[in-house]
Amino acid sequence: MIFDTLILAVQSQPQQGGGIGIGYFLLIGATMIVSLMVSGMLKSRFNQYSQVPLRMTGAQVAEVMLRQSGINDVQVIHVPGHLTDHYDPLRKTVNLSDKVYYENSVAAAAVAAHECGHALQHQQAYAWLTFRSKMVPAVQFASTIQQYLMFGAMVGAGMFHSPTMLWIWVAVFGVTTLFALVTLPVEFDASNRAMAWLERSGLANQMEHDKAKNALFWAAMTYVAGAVGAVAQMLYWIAMIMGRREE
Repeated sequence: MIFDTLILAVQSQPQQGGGIGIGYFLLIGATMIVSLMVSGMLKSRFNQYSQVPLRMTGAQVAEVMLRQSGINDVQVIHVPGHLTDHYDPLRKTVNLSDKVYYENSVAAAAVAAHECGHALQHQQAYAWLTFRSKMVPAVQFASTIQQYLMFGAMVGAGMFHSPTMLWIWVAVFGVTTLFALVTLPVEFDASNRAMAWLERSGLANQMEHDKAKNALFWAAMTYVAGAVGAVAQMLYWIAMIMGRREE
């Protein structure tokens, strides 16, 4: 019922070149606005909680969490940029941005613990992380050819009235969409592991439990916004193709 309604909505949209309705551009705009709002909230919370002091720097939090978790083969290093923190499973490094690495604050501790959560997932062969890692080559390939396929799909649909290329583009776009969805349990689980360790270590009491939890929540929400946007776009394209078949 919902998908049938979406098809009707797409069919009623004024079509631009190649059959793209104005609704698609509205969808892209709405997705960008939501992503910017979530990103802005994350930066705001990070800046706010950066003012709440802690006796340990982000690097020290990461080192202690790894050691107490029995992980001795992962190195904590700093990387340039703002909120560029990530875990590299190939090099086995927890990469912390300069501010997180050197700063002793609630924000730095929360981010560092979250990245260590990914190291714990790697150590324990967490299924979703393993699956996401296996998807990386396919996602890299799909991301590279997406823009070219989209152009070919529009030409094929507009000049030859053939949906074949559109379906191929949707399939390729589906790979990156699936990756965005698989990322969600990985990120939320890492935040849960981080929060659990911060509570066990006693740092959560010192850094105020609610602030730590809120910082981790908004970090994960950036991935939610991306996944929702990707799913919405894919559903739009599928509805557009199905709508063409029913004309």
